[in-house]
Amino acid sequence: MSTTNWNLDPSHSEVTFKVKHMMITNVSGSFTDFNVTASSDGDDFSKANVNFSAKAASVNTGSAQRDGHLQSADFFDAEKYPEITFKSTSVEKDGDDYKLQGDLTIKDVTKNITLIAEHGGIGKDPYGNIKAGFTVTGKINRKDFGLTWNAALETGGVMVSEEVKINCEIQLVKGA
Repeated sequence: MSTTNWNLDPSHSEVTFKVKHMMITNVSGSFTDFNVTASSDGDDFSKANVNFSAKAASVNTGSAQRDGHLQSADFFDAEKYPEITFKSTSVEKDGDDYKLQGDLTIKDVTKNITLIAEHGGIGKDPYGNIKAGFTVTGKINRKDFGLTWNAALETGGVMVSEEVKINCEIQLVKGA
C-alpha cells in the first residue's frame, strides 16, 4: 500500500475539554483554532502518524474573563507558548478502535500520553470526498504540564481540579 495523507475538515471537527470547578460541576471549554493531519497506509490507520496543534489563545469557555485567565501565565501563557501540540509515537489497533500514544506539549513541557480513538468509519460525502471520523478521548493531569494555578476553598478542596478530560470529534479528508 502507499501512504495516504489526511487533513482536517474543520467544519465537522471540535476539540473540547472538561475540568471540575469547585469540585462540584464540570466547566467545558474548547479550542477554536486547531489543526490535525494524519498519514496512513491506505485506509489502514493502525500505523498512522498523527499531528495536532492548537493555538493556546483560541481557548473558549464562554466567559471572556475566564478565557483571559486561561491565556495568562497562570495557565497556558499563550503569548510565550502560542501552540499546544501532539505528535503520535505509536498507534495500536484495539478492536475497531485505536490506542493513540504520543507526545503532548503544553507550555514547553512534553509528556507521553495515551488517547483512545474510536473509529467512526470511512465514507464518501455528496461532493465525492472520502472522509474518516474519530472520537478521541483521554485524561491528563494539568499540573504535569506546568498548569498549576489554583485557589483553596473555604469549605475545603480547590477551585479547579487537576484532571482534565479531553474529548475531540475529528473528521479527516483523504488527500485534501
